[in-house]
Parts: sequence; C-alpha cells; structure tokens
Amino acid sequence: MNETILVTGGAGFIGSNFIKLILKNYSEIKIINLDALTYAGNLENLSDIEDNPNYKFIHGRIEDSGLVREIIESEKIDGIINFAAESHVDRSILDARPFIETNITGTLNLLEAVRDLNIKRFLQVSTDEVYGSLGEDGYFIESTPIDPKSPYSASKAAADHLVLAFVNTYNINAVITRCSNNYGPYQFPEKLIPLMILNALEDKQLPVYGDGMNIRDWIYVDDHCRGIMDVYQKGKRGEVYNIGGRTEKPNIEIVKLILGKLNKSDSLIKYVQDRPGHDRRYAIDCEKIENELSWKQEVDFETGIQKTIDWYLQNPDWCNNIKSGTYLEYYKKQYENR
Repeated sequence: MNETILVTGGAGFIGSNFIKLILKNYSEIKIINLDALTYAGNLENLSDIEDNPNYKFIHGRIEDSGLVREIIESEKIDGIINFAAESHVDRSILDARPFIETNITGTLNLLEAVRDLNIKRFLQVSTDEVYGSLGEDGYFIESTPIDPKSPYSASKAAADHLVLAFVNTYNINAVITRCSNNYGPYQFPEKLIPLMILNALEDKQLPVYGDGMNIRDWIYVDDHCRGIMDVYQKGKRGEVYNIGGRTEKPNIEIVKLILGKLNKSDSLIKYVQDRPGHDRRYAIDCEKIENELSWKQEVDFETGIQKTIDWYLQNPDWCNNIKSGTYLEYYKKQYENR
C-alpha cells in the first residue's frame, strides 16, 4: 500500500538515518522531510538520496502551523513521525525558550493538524530522559512516572503528555517511543561519542563531566530507527514503547574505549565541573516492544562503536564541515573557564 509520511526534523542525526532506512527498505513509502536546518540539521546527511523520487525536502519549522497544514494538504500526507526537537541538555540549561517553542508548541501544532486534517497515524519520538534519574538498580518501564530533571527533558515530557491528551480527548491515532542514548553516523559533535572521537583525532582535550560515572544505556541508531518503524506500523494506539540497547556503560568507560581504539593517551581526558541536574543513571526495559512487536536489537555495542569510529575516520569532509560551524564556539564557551 502506497503511503506518504511527513518526517519532521529529518535532517538531524536520527531523522536522517531513519529516512535512509525507509527509502532503502520500503519502495511503497514516500518521505516528505520538513526541517528548520538549525545548527544540528544538516542536508549533507542526506546528499546521497536527494534525487530519490520518493523523497522531498521542505525547509521550515513545525512552529509554523500554516506551513504544516499546507504541506499536509498539498502532499496528501497519510502519517507523521516527529523527530523535530531541540535536544541537548546543556543548551536547554543556557536557554530554555527554544526548547519550549519547538518541543512543546511545535508538537502542539502537529497534533492540531493531525486532529483537524484526519491524519491516519502520528508517532512522537521522545526520550528516556523524561523519566528522570535511576538509582543503582532497576529499569525504566513504560509506566515509570515522568520525572524530568532538565528544561530539555521537561519540554519532551510536556510534549508526550500533549500527545496522550489528544489521543484521549480527540481520539487521534498516536503512539510514543522513548529511546536510550543513540550513537552512529552523522551525529552532531555536541554529543558524547562524536565529540570524543573528533577531539581525540586532533589530540584535543576530552571534557568529562564530574567523575565520569554517569551511566547511560546505548543503542546503535539503525536499531532505534527500525524500532520506530515497527511502532509506527504495528504499535497500539495511545501506547508508549521503550526502545533500549541493554548496554549500560559509564561515560568514562566510553571515553577510554574510544581513546584505546584510536591509540590515544588517557592523558587527553579533562574532568570538568558537572552540569546542573545531571541525571546519574538511565536504563531502559524494552521487553514491551520485543514481546508485542517482535523488535530485536541487531547491532551489539562492540560492533556499533567500531562502525561509528570507522565512519568518522572515513568521512573527513563531513567532519571538517561540521567543525567549521557552531559547535567549536559553543564548546569553547562551555569549557574554557573550567
């Protein structure tokens, strides 16, 4: 069955990987990519598929409700998958307003369009950070109470509540995914793994917050993208599905692993002042998506991290283009006085 999906935020890290996966595996699906091309949105991520007849890019913001509705009507959109978000905790601490505007108001615009224009399916891509922080034991499950600790996670939690409110109030057909930390190709280097790889390659200091023992659950981006599509196609209306990698690792272990694989010295590590409200541990229980939708992780961490490092080594032009942009200025501001 032919279908046209509006993917918002498709020029970012996860969105661009998702679009490529769909175009590769679903010849009957057409993708309309709406992206604002803020600092982390990069059309270079999609340069190899820009001429695909099943793909179209539109520059714009989900905060623009008129544009969203125009696209839905002119492109005959059947479903929406919302990746569009301000997504970095540090930036939300410096200035929360863009997170409110995009993550909450933008999502509200999409939901109102879904309601008013009879969109068949809406999927909200969320995050495990809405759950807050875990202790030494236990896992986040879909019924874990929401307890966001940063402006970023609070904005994503608010968007999730809006989605479920529209399901219950207006009977829209919507689902939510919440995923653990992603890694892989095309990730903007404000995130831990690409930042450490690129700094290590240039023998620059590798900034590590606090004692480096904050624990995250890691998943390779392709596994996450397959999970999103499984939920979009088979998930039960009004349900939340956790997508995790079952790979808990302290940040400092990740940093030292990258240094070892690049034959760099641990002396490049620089411990810096911890950020405010830094959640100590995340860990996802993903039995629901495994049992109900038959999703399984395919890329183990050892394979995935090597693939990721190899990608950055093999794509110096992409790396150089990114490094010439805003992230160096931003991180200089963050760390120069620590």
